[in-house]
Amino acid sequence: MKGLARRRFCAALACGAAVGARAAGPGVVHEVGPGRRFATIAEAARVARDGDTVEVQAGEYRADVAIWAQRQLLLRAVGGRVRLLADGASAEGKGIWVVRGGDIRVEGFDFEGARAAARNGAGIRFEKGRLAVVDCRFRDNENGILTASDRAAELVVERSLFQGNGSGDGQSHNLYVGRIAALTVTDSAFHDARGGHLLKSRAARSEIHRNQLTDSDAGQSSYELELPNGGLANVTHNRLRQGPATTNSAMVSYGAEGYPWPENRLVLHDNLLIDDRPAGGIYLRVAPGERQVELQGNRLEGASRTRARELAYRGV
Repeated sequence: MKGLARRRFCAALACGAAVGARAAGPGVVHEVGPGRRFATIAEAARVARDGDTVEVQAGEYRADVAIWAQRQLLLRAVGGRVRLLADGASAEGKGIWVVRGGDIRVEGFDFEGARAAARNGAGIRFEKGRLAVVDCRFRDNENGILTASDRAAELVVERSLFQGNGSGDGQSHNLYVGRIAALTVTDSAFHDARGGHLLKSRAARSEIHRNQLTDSDAGQSSYELELPNGGLANVTHNRLRQGPATTNSAMVSYGAEGYPWPENRLVLHDNLLIDDRPAGGIYLRVAPGERQVELQGNRLEGASRTRARELAYRGV
């Protein structure tokens, strides 16, 4: 090896950079895909360190499951969408990805077909830290995303799709959020959960804005939105539609399992709620207890609109 080339090679080793990776700010970029350093995402997950970026080339990755425990990490698809097909595999028996890091951002991935022995296999099982999911799709999993109940955890979902998730037992959902600190969902779409809810959150604070939570005529979801443990919930500028084949008469439910959080207030502003259940349903059901409810600017359409107001908003 000659002079300049040798010096550059040694410098890379001295600063800890892996051969085949490139610097990206404070961390390193690890490339995954055909002809790249890593053939599988799982390999990159084992090598990546705090502050790194993992770039995955567009295409299908089958049974390529991974665990992410870094304190800070960016995971992004490059050159198009990346489809992660479970094909019977799962990380720790939980899902396609298990995330329990500090601050992890995921962009441009499709998670499909997650199954588990407990019938709660998730596209992503989120256990601790802060997770941001941007422009991702979750289809045909037992849960799209399933969180643990770490009270310091935060989940952010932006511009993503959840469709056809659920095991059919009513205990798994398109998005199932446990008792975490905060959930924020914006500009996303939730459709046709299999027997479960379109979106279920037990978080202390739930921010739900500008989303589509709608069933098709063939959809068999239960609630469109359930907040079973109350908390601070701001629900604004969403479109919710209950299809004719729904398995539950109510569209939105608040506090059905009690109010464990110190503050419990539901703000339901400027939403469109469409009830297409032939027998009519309940737009909003609120359980009794120490809570506040603020309703403003909501439009009610469908079968329930012609029924008594106490059936449209029950318990308020």
